[in-house]
Amino acid sequence: VLSLARPPLPPTGLRTSLSLLRVSWIQGEGEDPCVEAVGERGGPQNPDSRARLDQSDEDFKPRIVPYYRDPNKPYKKVLRTRYIQTELGSRERLLVAVLTSRATLSTLAVAVNRTVAHHFPRLLYFTGQRGARAPAGMQVVSHGDERPAWLMSETLRHLHTHFGADYDWFFIMQDDTYVQAPRLAALAGHLSINQDLYLGRAEEFIGAGEQARYCHGGFGYLLSRSLLLRLRPHLDGCRGDILSARPDEWLGRCLIDSLGVGCVSQHQGQQYRSFELAKNRDPEKEGSSAFLSAFAVHPVSEGTLMYRLHKRFSALELERAYSEIEQLQAQIRNLTVLTPEGEAGLSWPVGLPAPFIPHSRFEVLGWDYFTEQHTFSCADGAPKCPLQGASRADVGDALETALEQLNRRYQPRLRFQKQRLLNGYRRFDPARGMEYTLDLLLECVTQRGHRRALARRVSLLRPLSRVEILPMPYVTEATRVQLVLPLLVAEAAAAPAFLEAFAANVLEPREHALLTLLLVYGPREGGRGAPDPFLGVKAAAAELERRYPGTRLAWLAVRAEAPSQVRLMDVVSKKHPVDTLFFLTTVWTRPGPEVLNRCRMNAISGWQAFFPVHFQEFNPALSPHRSPPGAPGAGPDPPSPPGADPSRGAPIGGRFDRQASAEGCFYNADYLAARARLAGELAGQEEEEALEGLEVMDVFLRFSGLHLFRAVEPGLVQKFSLRDCSPRLSEELYHRCRLSNLEGLGGRAQLAMALFEQEQANST
Repeated sequence: VLSLARPPLPPTGLRTSLSLLRVSWIQGEGEDPCVEAVGERGGPQNPDSRARLDQSDEDFKPRIVPYYRDPNKPYKKVLRTRYIQTELGSRERLLVAVLTSRATLSTLAVAVNRTVAHHFPRLLYFTGQRGARAPAGMQVVSHGDERPAWLMSETLRHLHTHFGADYDWFFIMQDDTYVQAPRLAALAGHLSINQDLYLGRAEEFIGAGEQARYCHGGFGYLLSRSLLLRLRPHLDGCRGDILSARPDEWLGRCLIDSLGVGCVSQHQGQQYRSFELAKNRDPEKEGSSAFLSAFAVHPVSEGTLMYRLHKRFSALELERAYSEIEQLQAQIRNLTVLTPEGEAGLSWPVGLPAPFIPHSRFEVLGWDYFTEQHTFSCADGAPKCPLQGASRADVGDALETALEQLNRRYQPRLRFQKQRLLNGYRRFDPARGMEYTLDLLLECVTQRGHRRALARRVSLLRPLSRVEILPMPYVTEATRVQLVLPLLVAEAAAAPAFLEAFAANVLEPREHALLTLLLVYGPREGGRGAPDPFLGVKAAAAELERRYPGTRLAWLAVRAEAPSQVRLMDVVSKKHPVDTLFFLTTVWTRPGPEVLNRCRMNAISGWQAFFPVHFQEFNPALSPHRSPPGAPGAGPDPPSPPGADPSRGAPIGGRFDRQASAEGCFYNADYLAARARLAGELAGQEEEEALEGLEVMDVFLRFSGLHLFRAVEPGLVQKFSLRDCSPRLSEELYHRCRLSNLEGLGGRAQLAMALFEQEQANST
């Protein structure tokens, strides 16, 4: 290790003299325009330069401009773009265009899509076939003309029109070409974007000079965005003047004749390497340096050969990655000795973060116990459930990996065979990944054939890989939300408070939302001569319509002996278009602008339904206001409502009610599809009985293929209330309702104190 020492500074007087001497030399030259504009002490100055400099300093002083909103002007909501790169004008790096045909669209083009599509931001397929049917997962553009020059011209025109402002590089290839996608992406990342570049495998025109070269289309070629912008005005002229049977030659002649740009194979130290695959050549046996370092391989005659090439190059990339990992781990071991902790600070596996260290018992990460057939940590709270699906595949993969690593370490002296799994433990560490501890009963076989049963414990880690953004459909915050509030007769007294909160949180800030009241009458309520139990609710709704002109609060009246949430939703669904975004709410819910925005962003038509988990306050009789900090007898406080303001007094504690699922955001089309599937699978009396014991969330969970997003919502804070648990509910729903009421009474400390006080009162 080399260390560079800074030379000692000269004395203060000498430093000042050297500085003045340097100033006089600069003034003596008198050729620096910056020096002449600003001026130096002791030299000629522009009389206005000092004033301009002082004025410039004043202009750049930061000033705080307070926000002022004119109360006389209507509130206008500012819509921001979904991604910040849209506002900044940033562009994606690389777009890949594949030229295909009628005969190879369903074979070679599909093979290209399966091998490289997941590596590029966008992959397009261009064909001259009119009305071509696109295979699943592929974006196909049909030009309607299979002439080579026309196909290439229209492809470039399409790229310029639709993607010229979004991408820096455009890679054009044929569907009989295999591309090593990671290397191509790395190549595009190393090249400068502010120049005209036509990069590929350079070939000479027949009868032309060495300077006139075109890029062979079979091996693909890169076009810079700036070159595509310059080429666009010349496409029509080239199509009429240049005759060629090959699209790559036509493009090369067009670039040379119109812009004077020829194909190059090397630029800025980056070499475009390609490999021409001989007929009937086995990729598994190919080991030349040209093949191993190639960006593109051509020609590929069939789809199976494309997959074999992909397997070969993927294995090479995997070996290279493992080799780099081993080198980095060796370097880490060597450097760990020089750290203050020494070898004790070396974590396992080397190079990965150390396990999470809890600071209290509430932060301890628990282990889940499992065997090869069962797991003892079930989602529904059961003590034991079958190990199936992804969990079973995960455990099987861990067992196979453990056995493979043992044989790799001890062969050829010992060979291990698994007899059975004695004990299995796993836990998820957010800093590392999934950790496994396995107790294995193994059969050990020596080189001489001796066998012996051994029980050994092994530890494994499935580390967190690179974080990737999952592709999701585009949603905006401008969608109108239709709130649906079912009201029973017992809840009519609480409805005016809900309407006042709705006016303050939704109508006042002019949120793009509507409200529909679903008034549920009993068999003997609201009839002729009987008083209307919802008369006060209707009067409060009419008052809001008078206070906020243009607001319409719709209400529907239904009569049901045993109202079901699904049956009530059926009534509302028929009254609205299929593209309506519903927010199913309760009379105790207080939705605000943030909650509505999260409803818009998390409910995606045809993709996802959102059922938030509200925060339920404890019973104020059992959970009194907090004692001041440090007061005698003040114990640990229960969780307070999210966003509570301490200045308004001590809030009542509570919890997120995971048992309740009355609130939900979903699109009407998705609900109708799930409802139709329910009717198709259950018919007659079976359907009638099922509807009595189902909630809307259960309909989506059991009869819909959508993603069901369930997350805590800090904006939904409900006052304490006991839910009415109808005996007509299914056993599971009734259990969840009762459990929600019991858990909502108070925290463990409050309940223990209440029992203690009750016992004290009974004893006296």
